[in-house]
Amino acid sequence: MKRVLAVVFLIIILLAVWFLFFKTEKTGNITVEKQATTVQKHSSEFNAKIASMMNAYMEMKNAFVDADSVEVKTKTAQFIASVDTLNLNELHEKDSSLFMTAQQNISDIKANAAPILKENDITEMRHDFSMVSENLYPLLKTIGYEGQKLYWQNCPMAFGDDKPANWLSNTSEILNPYLGKKNPEYKSAMLHCGENMDSLYLK
Repeated sequence: MKRVLAVVFLIIILLAVWFLFFKTEKTGNITVEKQATTVQKHSSEFNAKIASMMNAYMEMKNAFVDADSVEVKTKTAQFIASVDTLNLNELHEKDSSLFMTAQQNISDIKANAAPILKENDITEMRHDFSMVSENLYPLLKTIGYEGQKLYWQNCPMAFGDDKPANWLSNTSEILNPYLGKKNPEYKSAMLHCGENMDSLYLK
């Protein structure tokens, strides 16, 4: 009887050791896997340039919220300068087709931003800003954006009741750059008109 109990006790110990060993090993693998998914794909220098560009874009967007056409031009010039500092060489080394797509996005961004510097009608400026945004958003998706969380926002009546427009923001709060604080018709009543459609961040 004692021998049977000893065998049973030994089996229980072996099962406990096996369970603890394999459970720990499995948990360890899961932890490593989760860490691997948050490793940045781009260099710190590349991400810093993207962050600088997005900061300039946010300042331009805020100038539109304030309906300050002089400040819009100043911030747009700074935004274009920040776009010019982007170096896509490391994208080319990884994927030439991705590089070509990003280059086209950048070309379109600059082509739509440049007219803002020459225009005096803030509504026309806002139309160009909407096109800048429409090309900036896919650029960030294409390169695999790794910066602070951004929100892709939409106003369903940016240029009229049935003419929506989008923009990027670094806050989930809606501060509408198309209707803004000084709209001739709505004043500041439509400042918060819009909704969050998507978000971008390092996952």
